Amino acid sequence: METLVGEIKQCTVCKEHLPLGAKPILIANSETKIALISQTPGRIAHNSGIPWDDPGGKQLKKWLNVTEEQFYNPLNFAVIPMGFCYPGKGKSGDLPPRPECAPLWHTLLLNRMPSLKLIILIRMQSQKYYLKIRIKKTLTETVKAYQEYLPKYFPIPHPSPRNRFWLLKNPWFEDEIVSMLQQEVKKLIM
Repeated sequence: METLVGEIKQCTVCKEHLPLGAKPILIANSETKIALISQTPGRIAHNSGIPWDDPGGKQLKKWLNVTEEQFYNPLNFAVIPMGFCYPGKGKSGDLPPRPECAPLWHTLLLNRMPSLKLIILIRMQSQKYYLKIRIKKTLTETVKAYQEYLPKYFPIPHPSPRNRFWLLKNPWFEDEIVSMLQQEVKKLIM
């Protein structure tokens, strides 16, 4: 696993498409219990080299009900973005992940995690990729149907402050589903 993570961190497959250059960011350990599969590292994470080192990460840790130490313990959580590098800014937020990353690296990573029990799919890109034909028409429907995907997958929205309108429109997520997510996480982490 260490060799593979090293290879990914040296990856430059799509560097010509990245405005700030290639800087793959991930956390992976062969003994990890939970994988967080999200879109891409943001600009703050790109600058610090630390995944989820931003307001969205603060909210995610709150949803998971974990401390910083628990979150960054690779025995608890692997952080595997759909695109490992910051893709740049778009009209309404960051650009989508580069299409090369997930097909190139995800299966190799996940196959080296025999202790993996839960994959938390954050946002539509990861949900489409992993749930395939089982995905619902909208993110809202997919998140509401989270029980259909357990015990392997748990789909959630993005915790970014930019997503506040979705959260306001869908208070059931924080009122009901977050506690279920926390229960699933609590069973598995150290």
